[in-house]
Amino acid sequence: MIEYHVIVLAAGQGKRMKAGKNKQFIHLQGQPLIVHTLENFVKDDWCKAIYIVISESDQAEMRALLKNYSWSEQIHFVSGGKERQDSGYQGIKAIQPDRPDDIVMIHDGARPFVGKEHLHQLAVIAKEAKAALLAVQVTDTIKQKKAEGIETLDRSVLWAAQTPQAFHYNVIKKAHEMANEQQFLGTDDASLIEEYMPEVQVEIVEGSYQNVKLTTPEDILRAEMILNKRGEA
Repeated sequence: MIEYHVIVLAAGQGKRMKAGKNKQFIHLQGQPLIVHTLENFVKDDWCKAIYIVISESDQAEMRALLKNYSWSEQIHFVSGGKERQDSGYQGIKAIQPDRPDDIVMIHDGARPFVGKEHLHQLAVIAKEAKAALLAVQVTDTIKQKKAEGIETLDRSVLWAAQTPQAFHYNVIKKAHEMANEQQFLGTDDASLIEEYMPEVQVEIVEGSYQNVKLTTPEDILRAEMILNKRGEA
């Protein structure tokens, strides 16, 4: 068993969801989205601690919501930052690791369907490689637009990055510190490793196409379908 800390990012307002509130409070089959996400880690014996990063304006409502669950005392609350990357950095600084190479996972609160088997595979690979992420191979044909036209990319080498992404604590902390100093804004946490720690190769762990991030109203419909299928199974 490889224990890990997880940072769950839930501070974004999700404007594309058009819900008029933080999308973490949207209900899926009677439970808030954030509860579906957190329960993946609550139910995993490998998970040592859970840090939820949320904006200060939403903290009171989130605390009141989670008090309804028996596992709420396992959750540590952290105030989020302006950007997703800022929130991740706040979560990292809140962790008190036992060892510098403790595993830290960073996960989107809007991805409620990550599987335990993928969490464990990710922890094992990250422990050895220092950095790893879940991803799936691209299935669509991808075009790159250029000034002189478009080019079709080789999709056999293209992967769509997901979360969680997992790292040794000292590695991701250093990458975030350097990005903060240089005011560099990456597209995900792994991109900070790529930018500032090229000696660390980020490994890919093949994930699931069901590990979707809920971003638009259409994604909610897809999530309900996934839950219905799981219920039938």
